[in-house]
Amino acid sequence: MTAIDRRFVRIAEGLVHVRHVDRPGDGRPPLVMLHASPGSSRGLEPLMEAICAAGGPALIAPDTLGNGDSTQPSEADPDIAYFAEATLRALTAMGIDRFDLYGSHTGARIACEMGILAPERIDHLIFDGIGEYDAATQALFLEHYAPEMAPDDYGRQLIWAFNFVRDQATHFPYFQRDPAHRLMTRAVPDAEELHVRALEVLKSLTSYHKSYRAAFRYATTARLPALAIGAVFLTPADDLPSLRAQADHLASLICDGRVTELDSGNTCKAGEIVRLLATPS
Repeated sequence: MTAIDRRFVRIAEGLVHVRHVDRPGDGRPPLVMLHASPGSSRGLEPLMEAICAAGGPALIAPDTLGNGDSTQPSEADPDIAYFAEATLRALTAMGIDRFDLYGSHTGARIACEMGILAPERIDHLIFDGIGEYDAATQALFLEHYAPEMAPDDYGRQLIWAFNFVRDQATHFPYFQRDPAHRLMTRAVPDAEELHVRALEVLKSLTSYHKSYRAAFRYATTARLPALAIGAVFLTPADDLPSLRAQADHLASLICDGRVTELDSGNTCKAGEIVRLLATPS
């Protein structure tokens, strides 16, 4: 098993927590990996291990501000551009100038904005689960999906966090628990995994919603044409059908957008990521 190390880097807001795998003397730029919501870069560990097993480069996976062990955003209602700029500042503080970039779901939106803000720093850009919500869905999600939470005298936040991550594994959106919204292609995590996921949410109880809501509001189709670099859109077989259906259209909005369909599983995804990173950018 790959040894994934951890460190903190300080930016203006405070400490950013980073998981990383070093490759001394490798010569390749590191792959920066941005996680989905909720949780932290802990959710990327299985993919990080698979990338290392496939011969990948050094890896850097920060916890998005307000998630995991990173400090909270300084803004009350930050947008995706704020998270992107903060991530770039964290990488600069780590002494990292050029890098490859992978983002999953919320992380894919942050990666898109990083590509717009600093294209000269990015060699390869990989989106995994990027998309956009129509106006009705956006309004529904902003109202119900990521409620503001706080510690409760009776500990009700503990029960909420467990049910929040469990229901996300069974329905989409998780608060519509009926047969029409049942996720049929994903296994429900075991008790240990649900426990860890709930703990990651509880770490950021009062701020987890900020990156979520920024992602819901992000105008992906309006922002993608501002990208001056190419990107690959991964469409894993086990991703949400609504996201897979958008991939071709979204890829057509940028100068060099390519869609790559994948089978399920981290082994397949890691192999494709390593192959993509070996191609000229």
